[in-house]
Amino acid sequence: MYICALKAIFVKQIPIPMLHILYIIAIIAEAMTAALSAGRRDMDWVGVCIIAWVTALGGGTVRNILFNHYPMSWVEHPEYLLITAAAAILAAVIARFMSKMKTLFLYLDALGLVVFTIIGCQVAQAINLPTTIIMLSGMITGCAGGVLRDVLCNEVPLLFRKEIYASAAIVTGAVFLGLEYLGVSEVIAMVIACVIGLALRLLSIRYNWQMPKFVYREEWH
Repeated sequence: MYICALKAIFVKQIPIPMLHILYIIAIIAEAMTAALSAGRRDMDWVGVCIIAWVTALGGGTVRNILFNHYPMSWVEHPEYLLITAAAAILAAVIARFMSKMKTLFLYLDALGLVVFTIIGCQVAQAINLPTTIIMLSGMITGCAGGVLRDVLCNEVPLLFRKEIYASAAIVTGAVFLGLEYLGVSEVIAMVIACVIGLALRLLSIRYNWQMPKFVYREEWH
């Protein structure tokens, strides 16, 4: 009975209390940075909240739609909508001071990326998807919200630019699954994967590591 209860918790995206706390921190940070993106496009309060919801909760929503996994996290836990909306409105109110906290939000964004990735992997594991799809689930959960935000704000998504972002999500998922395959406990595998993925993302920001980019300028006519 205890094992069944734990499995039910996994499906609800709250594997352990610490991961749940990190998830809440991550969606708050994502919502606040999303509010600034909305502000740069002169959106009203409704637009600010929508962009915050899409950014913070969109990755899991896209994943669940693709894999037919219901209910959505924000349907089962509507408090997530309230938390992210409140965070977005707070960001709009204190926007003039947030530039001084840019480094902090970069770190929190990186933390959100790896936490969302692990949660995405666990959700896919719970419904017995193949390993490749589990890794894809992690990447979608970590990155899709930011892609939707950038598209709605008429910007080139960060995922498609030269920054190491999706790659960090893939590495996080691969380390997590690889360690579990080797018999490492789930909690330890999760911690190690998060540390490695977070280190990769933060080092790429610190030292401006970039993915190779394709540049083609020649016209065909």
